[in-house]
Amino acid sequence: MKDNIIAIKTFDFALSIVNLFIQLKKENEFIISKQILRSATSIGANVEEAIPAQSRKDFIHKMSIASKEARETKYWLRLLEKSDLTTIAMNNYLIEIENILNIITKIIKTSQEGNTKII
Repeated sequence: MKDNIIAIKTFDFALSIVNLFIQLKKENEFIISKQILRSATSIGANVEEAIPAQSRKDFIHKMSIASKEARETKYWLRLLEKSDLTTIAMNNYLIEIENILNIITKIIKTSQEGNTKII
């Protein structure tokens, strides 16, 4: 069976966000870190739900939710980056969320064009 790149990327990203959350808690940042944790872990959960989708429409719907969660995560990461709430650099997280967004967007567009699922 072929490795599912987006499932792997979103799982690894969620894991890195869990570790970021732990670091942020140590710096006494509790508000934005919880938002990031929720949205970032939801990306991979929705991708996992999309994989065995019952129809193309269901697949696109679940991947669209993953896209929305990724955009929300990007927002919270940017907000955290621009605030004075932490000294932790957000660059790598922002780069990775942008990569994930690009892949998910391509998957959705390809699926909407009537092509087969590409994950």
